Amino acid sequence: MKKSLLCLASLLACFTIASAKADVIADWTFQSALSTNNIIGAGLTPSGTQSGVLADIGTGTASASHATAGSAWSSPAGNGSTNSWSVNNWSVGDYFQFQVSTLTFQNINVSFDQTSSGTGPRDFGLYYSTNGTIFTQFGANYSVLANAAPNTPWSVTTQNSAYSFSFDLSAIAALNNSAADYFRLVNQTTSSANGGVVGTAGADRVDNFMVSTVPEPTTLALTGMGLMALVALRRKI
Repeated sequence: MKKSLLCLASLLACFTIASAKADVIADWTFQSALSTNNIIGAGLTPSGTQSGVLADIGTGTASASHATAGSAWSSPAGNGSTNSWSVNNWSVGDYFQFQVSTLTFQNINVSFDQTSSGTGPRDFGLYYSTNGTIFTQFGANYSVLANAAPNTPWSVTTQNSAYSFSFDLSAIAALNNSAADYFRLVNQTTSSANGGVVGTAGADRVDNFMVSTVPEPTTLALTGMGLMALVALRRKI
């Protein structure tokens, strides 16, 4: 009987741990032709906009906009991967944008890696929208590190968490079960990553942009209950 209860507790713990994992809705890793084809194509004919950058995992479309034409788009080394999405010629209000459908999903989370060259922009804001027209900033501005000494530069072999950002938007009910959610990384100031002023050649790059779900608190509670029951039964046997 005790062994049967032990097996049942073990199954409960395993089931709840598995169900606590976040669901990936869309992820731009920039490691396939889905995302990099349009980046490379746009880089050959610089302009103030870029579109059609598809998610590598899941379904979604990214785009970007710069007030001034002449931006050079490219896919240089990522944070622990071979490619990322990069562009120079930044003005205040310029942005990267990522659009996804969250139908059947709730408790949205956004995470990504981001860095700038020394003269690239430092201060960004995460904005969200459910119609692509009216955008609201989530929280305060955040600052990206320069991809140069004294910081450890991005490496294709090792991901550096110092360049990683994560935003829990589960409190924004409007983003749940939506046909189209939009997320923008918007340049907020003229300050550069090295503490000076953003230069024309200053670039910013983003990698591993992922829209996912936050595990349900009740699911996490069940996980803890399963594990506690497992420990208790093992002590009795």
